[in-house]
Amino acid sequence: MVTVFTLIGYFIIPVLIILLFNKYRWARSIGTVIMAYAVGIIAALIGFLPTGTEPGAEALESMQKTLMNVTVPLAIPLMLFNSDFKLWTKSLPKTMAVLLGGLVSILIAVVSGYFLFRNAGIPQFDRVAAMMTGIYTGGTMNFSALGTMLEVDPSLITLTLTFEEIATFPFIVFIVAGGYKFFRWLLPAKESDDTVAEDTKNVDAESFENYHGMLQPKTFGKMMLGFLLSLGMLAVGAGLSLLITHKLNELIVILTITTLAIVASFSPKVRALPKTFELGMFFILIFSVVVASKFDIHALKGSLQILWFILFVMITSIILHVIICKIFKVEGDLFTVGHISLLCSPPFVPPIVEALGNRKVLLSGIVIGLAGYAAGNYLGVLIAWMLGAF
Repeated sequence: MVTVFTLIGYFIIPVLIILLFNKYRWARSIGTVIMAYAVGIIAALIGFLPTGTEPGAEALESMQKTLMNVTVPLAIPLMLFNSDFKLWTKSLPKTMAVLLGGLVSILIAVVSGYFLFRNAGIPQFDRVAAMMTGIYTGGTMNFSALGTMLEVDPSLITLTLTFEEIATFPFIVFIVAGGYKFFRWLLPAKESDDTVAEDTKNVDAESFENYHGMLQPKTFGKMMLGFLLSLGMLAVGAGLSLLITHKLNELIVILTITTLAIVASFSPKVRALPKTFELGMFFILIFSVVVASKFDIHALKGSLQILWFILFVMITSIILHVIICKIFKVEGDLFTVGHISLLCSPPFVPPIVEALGNRKVLLSGIVIGLAGYAAGNYLGVLIAWMLGAF
């Protein structure tokens, strides 16, 4: 019975979080993923769920593992379907300089940080580095996917994300509170016209995580078509994995569905499917609650070293990215939205643009973030493979 009630709770909690997100400004300020992790951590710390040899613990563990292995693969295609990757071809040189410069900066920061902290006692450190590559190029979706495919300990996933939020949140506050003026001072103050040449009238804060109207009959039916398409891609990924390895390999499954989803997103009919991003986020929220509810901080060693590693990666990547943008004479506002989009994912772009008061860089920031969504899983796996060899 505990397993059944917990399973119901794992689905109800994300719904309640979405309702809070829709209704209250404070919930939108916190973010759905953070709220999901907070609920899970609280449940874990108060001992609400059975663990170890307690009655029901084994069945609960099996159910949690199944949810973790299914929710992220379902979410990835859904969150990528609405992405217009053809915008890449319309991106002008400086936008591409910000994108490529950001990716290079993050990779250098992660690799150098790994060798700097490799003797600090951080568990599964090569995989932690891979997850940080994913979250700083594609946000929570890539972070969750890499945690799943690399079989990272759930407690370590939760702790890493918690420290990442602790490190990143002050930087976001700094930018919104006027810190963008510092980057305008560092980089050319004069704005250029070298941003994505697209009409941005329909791209605003409502473009991401707009959960209103998901259950309307017309919208719901089309959204379910997206779900069936995602389910089909999961089946293809699982079949390919069984064909190659004779077992379900999360790495093969997730890389397969990521590739298929990117290809499918080039179809106007697939991109027109409504609310698929939000449905994908719903599955990410389920994953977040499940992972956080398995949190065991006492089982980890060297936890604070993870925070120092994350701070090193974040600060180093910012410095390197500024230097690259300086070389290519990128203006401060374009750098700011580009780096935030990689650091936090596209949903953070509209609020930053509002703080900047410069709508010209809106779509450029979103294009950079979409590229991060697409590249994050591949880069994370590459980093895990490279660092795991040392």
